[in-house]
Amino acid sequence: MNAKTTPQAIDRQRLEPYLQRARNPRPLVVEGKLKRMVGLTLESVGCQAAIGDQCRVMRPGGVPVEAEVVGFSGDKLLLMPIGDVRGLAPNARVIPVGRGSQIQVGDGLLGRVLNGTGMPLDDKGPLAVSENFPMSGHSINPMARRPVHQPLDVGVRAINALFSVGEGQRMGLFAGSGVGKSVLLGMMTRFTNADVVVVGLIGERGREVKEFITDILGETGMARAVVVAAPADEPPLVRLHGAILATSIAEYFRDRGLRVLLLMDSLTRFAQAQREIALAIGEPPATRGYPPSVFARLPQLVERAGNGGSGGGSITAFYTILTESDDQGDPLAEAARAILDGHIVLSRRLAEQGCYPAIDVESSISRVMPNITESLHQQQARRFRQLYSTYQENYDLINVGAYTPGSNEQVDEAIQIYPRLLDFLRQEMNQPVSFRESLTNLDQLLANAIEPAGVAA
Repeated sequence: MNAKTTPQAIDRQRLEPYLQRARNPRPLVVEGKLKRMVGLTLESVGCQAAIGDQCRVMRPGGVPVEAEVVGFSGDKLLLMPIGDVRGLAPNARVIPVGRGSQIQVGDGLLGRVLNGTGMPLDDKGPLAVSENFPMSGHSINPMARRPVHQPLDVGVRAINALFSVGEGQRMGLFAGSGVGKSVLLGMMTRFTNADVVVVGLIGERGREVKEFITDILGETGMARAVVVAAPADEPPLVRLHGAILATSIAEYFRDRGLRVLLLMDSLTRFAQAQREIALAIGEPPATRGYPPSVFARLPQLVERAGNGGSGGGSITAFYTILTESDDQGDPLAEAARAILDGHIVLSRRLAEQGCYPAIDVESSISRVMPNITESLHQQQARRFRQLYSTYQENYDLINVGAYTPGSNEQVDEAIQIYPRLLDFLRQEMNQPVSFRESLTNLDQLLANAIEPAGVAA
């Protein structure tokens, strides 16, 4: 024995590996068993995992089913499957595999199509990305956010001139089915003056994914875009993750100082996916069948968009809201209006008249327009809406021939200029109109319009 080596030192050397393990303990993986499956929910006993953890449910003789912990009750864990559950049997092994809160990001995402779990759907091979980014994003102090002061050119004349959008603004696009919602999204995707475009196709028909990419987005639009597609046939958890994934990708590019356009089609399908999950784990419905967690999830998702801190980029977001039978009183529509910075409503009546994009001038508004436009521009936009509203108020009288020309000067002017107002709203889907050109067109339209008494010029 070395003179300097004491029995205490020998004991210390023997104990050192155990002391290292005590200082850096490894998480204990406790397996469980699948005991029950009701609807979309799997119940496991004996398994230790936290909310949001990923688990692997072993399928006899087959590929394991990925699942996520969405709740617990007593000693039971409630899991929501991510994949197909066919082949699962009672007492199947449930193995926790840790948290799945990190996604891989990088410039290699541009031009790619991903599913709700972040895996590529196209035939372009593996993703060339290496950086990690949290799915939950980074919380931004409200006092550190830059205000919305810079207008954004979206390439659509009616929006540029009448409902100007600012960099970092969150807008809602309210529409029923078949009124040109997807075409308008495609126009903004191609024409908007942004560095990166992130498109989330959440809960829509599967055939529309390829049609949107090839026919509406095109090669030019796809070159600077990332598309996250989680169609309606995917499990609700995948649809939910698809919306969160698209937002996380937009946050990554914003944190690099880029101007990002986020298009989410649709926010309604995101809410419906959360409703399916909440009802499956026993949460009681509150408003029209929507549990309270749905209305808590909406601001958590939407507030992640917007401007970053000083020196950062911006996320200008458009969220589509599907209104049932064009009913604007839908609870999701009301909740979206409360948390968004404005909304554009598409009119079925205008669509039936062949006016595309079918923007309802009277029902739409941009809350930040006064902060990003000049006084003359605001006056002209108000004048347009006054003429348009005057015609709509007297539409029935005009249509049946009951109005007598000369009875009201303002109505006479509205009748005369109304065809030109509709021409201003119309725009070909492959013809962009810049912000400056939109203002010029608006000025030319109203150059000869008679100002009614009591309204400032």
